[in-house]
Amino acid sequence: MSEHKEYQHFKDFYPYYLSEHQDATCRLLHFVGSWIVLAVIALAILTTQWWYLLLLPVIGYGFAWVGHFFYEKNRPATFSYPFYSLMGDWVMFKDILTGRVSLKGRAHDDLNTSHSHKH
Repeated sequence: MSEHKEYQHFKDFYPYYLSEHQDATCRLLHFVGSWIVLAVIALAILTTQWWYLLLLPVIGYGFAWVGHFFYEKNRPATFSYPFYSLMGDWVMFKDILTGRVSLKGRAHDDLNTSHSHKH
């Protein structure tokens, strides 16, 4: 039997996504990579050097995959769930900014707030 589960809704996928991102360093690398992605988008817009956008997958996935392979020691969810995984990265980014998800690791998360994901 395959370990690949089909998720019908992102709200069902997101807890799995967070379970694959328990290590503090892995989370930090995702967070830093996302900030750099946003900075490169801004730089491309401000300079009209659109080729900078070609760097986005390298930056975004590069930081994340270092986190998974060397710290979390698991296979990135991107390989099995590419679209939900991309969404998960940005929801986790937002949840880190709002304090629901901790850069200290999963044990420090505050997911029992009234916020819900309606994706």
